[in-house]
This record gives sequence, C-alpha cells and structure tokens, in this order.
Amino acid sequence: MPQVLEFKLPDLGEGLTEAEIVRWLVAVGDVVEIDQPVVEVETAKAMVEVPCPYGGVVTARFGEEGTELPVGAPLITVAVGAGTEPTDGAAPTPSGSGNVLVGYGTDHSRPARRRRVRPAAGGSRPVAAVAPAPVAAVAPAAAPTSPTAAAVAVGPVPVISPLVRKLARDNGLDLRALTGSGPEGLILRADVEAALRAPSPPVASVAPVAPAPVPLAAVEGEVRIPLKGVRGAVAEKLSRSRREIPEATCWVDADATELMAARTAMNAAGGPKISVLALLARICTAALAKYPELNSTVDLAAKEIVRLPSVHLGFAAQTERGLVVPVVRDAQNRNPETLSEEFGRLTELARAGKLAPSDLTGGTFTLNNYGVFGVDGSTPIINHPEAAMLGVGRIIPKPWVYRGELAVRQVVQLSLTFDHRVCDGGTAGGFLRYVADCVESPAVLLRSL
Repeated sequence: MPQVLEFKLPDLGEGLTEAEIVRWLVAVGDVVEIDQPVVEVETAKAMVEVPCPYGGVVTARFGEEGTELPVGAPLITVAVGAGTEPTDGAAPTPSGSGNVLVGYGTDHSRPARRRRVRPAAGGSRPVAAVAPAPVAAVAPAAAPTSPTAAAVAVGPVPVISPLVRKLARDNGLDLRALTGSGPEGLILRADVEAALRAPSPPVASVAPVAPAPVPLAAVEGEVRIPLKGVRGAVAEKLSRSRREIPEATCWVDADATELMAARTAMNAAGGPKISVLALLARICTAALAKYPELNSTVDLAAKEIVRLPSVHLGFAAQTERGLVVPVVRDAQNRNPETLSEEFGRLTELARAGKLAPSDLTGGTFTLNNYGVFGVDGSTPIINHPEAAMLGVGRIIPKPWVYRGELAVRQVVQLSLTFDHRVCDGGTAGGFLRYVADCVESPAVLLRSL
C-alpha cells in the first residue's frame, strides 16, 4: 500500500508567518517529482514557488487560490511508494529530498511537469480515497460567546503565527478558550477576529481591553482593497517606523551639473552604461565610510546602537505590486559599473515579481530616488530597522549663482531623514553636506577614495 505524506507550508524565512496561494502548479491526481514546484505563493515580500520534498501522486490540495495560509498549515498530500507511477524510471521514495528549508528545492532548473495517473483497469485512481479533507472544506468553528462557552484547554495552545498571538494579547483574549478552525485545531487569525466580534469576550481579562476596531460604514460606490501582501507589509513597516523611530529631516539644494557631465563622459568612453542612481549610490557608500553612525540600527532590547560593518544598500522600486526595496549587498565594494548592473538586475526581477525574500531584506541604508516621479522634495519615512534614508529629487535646470554670476544649472534637492537616537544634527548635516559636495564636484569623491 502506498504511504500518504502531508507536505505543509514551510518556513519561508525572514520572519514570514503566512502566505497567500496565488496559483496551483499541480492538480489532484498529478504525479510530482522530488523538489518539483507545486504552488506559487505570495508573501509580504515576494512571489515564491514552493517545491515539494516528496515524489508521488497528489491526493489532495488544501486551499483555493487567494486563500491565506499560516506557516505549518497543510498544502498537499502525496501518495508515495507502491502503486504510484514511477518517475524517470525510479519509484518515488517516502524519504523525500530533505532539502526544502525556506521554500526552495535543490534543482530550480527542473521544469515542473504535470502527469495524471491512469486508473487501473476496472479500478479507481490509486489512494484517492485516503486523502484527508482539505482545509477549505472545514467550516470555521463558532467562536465562544461567553467566558463559559468553551472549556479552557490545558497544555500548549495550537497557534503558529506570532501575529495571531499579538492580536489576542493586545485585546486581552485568552487563546486557550478558542477552538481553532485550522488543521488539527490550529487557531487562525479569523478565529481570533470572530471571537473579538462576539457580543462578549470569551475570557474576562483583568487588564483593560482595547475595543476592537469598528469597520467604517459602507458607502455606495466605494472600492475596498485588502490591506495585505506587499501593500500590507509596507503599511506595517512604515507604521512601525513612525511608532519607534524619532526621525528628523534635513535637506539641501545642490548643483548637479558637473555630476551629469561626468556621467556623460564616462558613458561616452564605452563599456556598460552607468546610471545616475549608481553614481549617487557610490557617493552614499563613501559618505557612510566617513559617517558610520548612519549605517547602524538600534537594538531596543539591549539598549545599544549597533554600527554595521557592511553597507547593504536598499533602493526604492515602484512595481505593479506596489513599492518594494531591493537590496544591493556589500555596496561599499562595488564601483559605478557594477552598481548599475546590480540595480538593473534587481529592478527587472522586481517588475517581474520574481524577487526572493532574501533580495528584500537585510538593508542597512536606503537610497530613494523619487525624482523619477517628477517631484523635487520629500520627507522620507525610514525603512525600519535602518537609521537613515537619502532622498533625491528630480534634476532640472534652475537659476543658480555660479562663480559669482547668475546662470542656469542642473539643480537637485537632497534630503536626509535620520534616526535622532544614533546621531545628532551635526553628524547628519556633515553627511548630507559631503554628499552635496560630491554631487557638485565629483573630484571630492576621488580625493576620498
């Protein structure tokens, strides 16, 4: 008899606790190979194809497209062993690859193939009868309406998502009084929200309980967009930044005429084209070497400022899925040519929705070129947990006093938003002034190399 193995949504890394099913890559009855992608999911950071560590026949799928699942919830069940069709001449093994660690298999080049098992003569499709009921078919358990509506359970509470725990804790809700609607009684966010909407809380709390948010009354013709995925992640991160970071902003106008002339000369010499963003990035890494206070983060638990040894430079990129911030690793070791290449590569991946979670995390400083939107200035919100962000407006001809005379020059506004805990205004002003000096006279940068 074949053995039916359950494959659960793996830990996708970087603190992600849930993902939305975007597209199933296999159907019930398909034969899958070890490490073959079976579903495409969207996390708060990127689109990810999730490979299955087992080879065999898909006997059940859990969740329709558009369903949000917590890490650890079942994705599919696979029948492996005797009675399943061989894959590439070898029978599938129940041990699997053992290589699915953070949502990635070992062989990304292997194309996903879908093959349906042919029923045996006079029989039915193998092991279809042993598939457990999918999660989507399980009706959510009704939330208790009073403290005595459900007995308080003992032992560990079946909760995986820290977001669910936080939601319950913030509202004084005892999770032990809830019956989860997820697999094996797993308590989901929907269960907590249903309990909070009940006429009275499931368990009385001795601490003051903040009232649950009351949805706004619907207005005819309004459009409601779920605050989830990338948009939800951006909202949470920016809100946290404003809550935790005492930020301040300083700005300066700079004459970028010489910088633009230098770029034109560099590109005329042949070789890979160099972008303005790459030149600004190179200036930023030089400035951070002089003012390392701004390449740091604050460890609240330890009450320490942590200065970071490498510059992992994030840059804002607008995509159809919303604003994302890809990260260029070890930017301090790159020249303008390699910076241009990396910016181009990450931008293309961002527009295609193929950035990995690792491409969007670990930044230490962000460069935000909002000038591409045709605006001059802004007061950026720091990309938590970083300590600073440099904003760059559009570069346009403006009247400027040059060598004692009025002239038309290419002018740009630069703004620096910084965490006032890591440095004072003198340091921030020194950093911004150095950046402006390099923009106005690229030779300043050459002297510092």
